[in-house]
Parts: sequence; C-alpha cells; structure tokens
Amino acid sequence: MEACFCGFSVFPDRGGVAYSGRSEDEMGTLVNYATDKGVAVLTLTDPPVNAYSYEMFKELDANILEARFDDDVHVLVVTGYGDKYFCAGANVNMLREADETFKYYFCLHANETLLRLEATPKLVIAAINGHAVGGGFEVALACDLRIARAGGFQIGLPEVNLGVLPGTGGTQRLSRLIGRAAALELIVEGQNVAVERAQTRGLVNKVWDAEPEEFMRLVFDYAHEFCPPTRASLAVGHIKRAIQGGSDMALEQGLALERELQQQLFRSQDAKEGLSAFSQKRKPAFRGK
Repeated sequence: MEACFCGFSVFPDRGGVAYSGRSEDEMGTLVNYATDKGVAVLTLTDPPVNAYSYEMFKELDANILEARFDDDVHVLVVTGYGDKYFCAGANVNMLREADETFKYYFCLHANETLLRLEATPKLVIAAINGHAVGGGFEVALACDLRIARAGGFQIGLPEVNLGVLPGTGGTQRLSRLIGRAAALELIVEGQNVAVERAQTRGLVNKVWDAEPEEFMRLVFDYAHEFCPPTRASLAVGHIKRAIQGGSDMALEQGLALERELQQQLFRSQDAKEGLSAFSQKRKPAFRGK
C-alpha cells in the first residue's frame, strides 16, 4: 500500500495498460499531447498508475499553455494512460527522497498548474478512465466536467488515513462542488467510493458503461459537441468564466462580470451568426470567433 501526502496513491501497484498509446504529436515523455478536430487531449502517462511527479506537472503545465494559445483548440480532455488508472496521485518514490522544502514547492507548483487549467477559458473535460484517488481526483476536480467509465473503479480523497489532508486543492474544490458538510464528511471518513455512487454524490457528472476504447471515443464525440460549427465555443468559454469568477463574488459583482462578458460576446461573429440563424430558422454554423 502506497503512502499518501499532497494527494498520492492509496492503491497498491496493480499494473496493466491497454489504451491511449502515444502518438507522433507527443510533446513530452510523461504527458502525451495530441489534437483532434478542435479537441486537445492531455494524457497523464506514467504506467502502471500514472502517479504524477514534478516533471509530469511541468509537462502538464506546458501542455495547458499550448492548448490555451492554440486558436484551433476549443476543448481540453484530460485522461490517464491505460485502462485501470486515471491517476493515483503524486509519485511516492519522488517524495520519499525529497526534503520538506521541495515538498512544499512541489505542492505549490501543483496548485499553480491546476489553477492554470481551471482558469483557461476553454471547456476542460476529465475522462476518468480508471481509479482517480487522492491527487488524481484533485486533478479531475480542477476540470469543468468529469465523465467516468463504469466498472470497479474508485474515486475519493482518503489522505486522512495517512495523517495528512488533500493538499492539491481537494479541500477547497470539493467543498465548492458539493458543499461544506458533504465534502467534510467524505474527506474525514477517508473512504473511496465507486464511480456509480460518486455520480449520485455529485463527484462526477456522467458515468458511461463502455469498454476502454469505446469510452474514449464517446468522450471525444461529446467534446466535439462543444466545438464549432456545432457550438459557439467562445460563448462556452465565457460561460465558464462567468460561473467560476462570479461564484466567489457578491451577487452585484457577479452580475457585473456577466454583463461585461455578454458585451464581449455581442461583438463576436458567432453571436451575429446565432441571432441571424435563429431569425432565418436555420442551424447556425459557428466559427469560434
């Protein structure tokens, strides 16, 4: 059983990978980056459990920026290599050798990386294709939507069992997602939950029963629904900004933010197209501009 600090794995090493091989679009050795018709796919790649290290998060950070600056990318999908683990949290062997100063800055950089992911004004989908525990679930929490594959997979923040707390945003994001009392209960009890139960508790948005490759195909199809010409991706990004930014503001401030973002959208080509298509009773063809 692995230890847990700043969100590492609480699962034994089970091994086994089957899906999400690397492509020629790969940007690094620990995070595979590829694009497909407006969707950027970031695959955490350190089998068998895809535990993350400082090196992996540096690559993740760079890939987030790559997707952010790419005008042809409208949606990001974050997933894990293989068919058993989305991510089991931080790499224990790395932290076992590290001093306390490194551990602190490692957590700080992880916070900054996930904040960058969360703040990117493009929709981010976590394709939870296996276990997502500790820091792995914290990565998923920084995504906008979480889709899990049905099966005997576990989701949770069990760090209290090892005498620490979820240190990569778990206490803060989970309480904002499901409320203080429900988050406190889940974290202090330290129990992982099955993905089906995780959906009823609001931890994931959808659970799809499919084989690994079919699951990822379904996720890609879903992600493409938020890309032009089907959807006004600029509006999707502004909706994300309004909800994320406004939820921490007083109502009047949130309404002001909403108005400013709406004004920006009114100037967009997609808004003109959407209004024209509605008047002409035809399907709009959005361009993401």
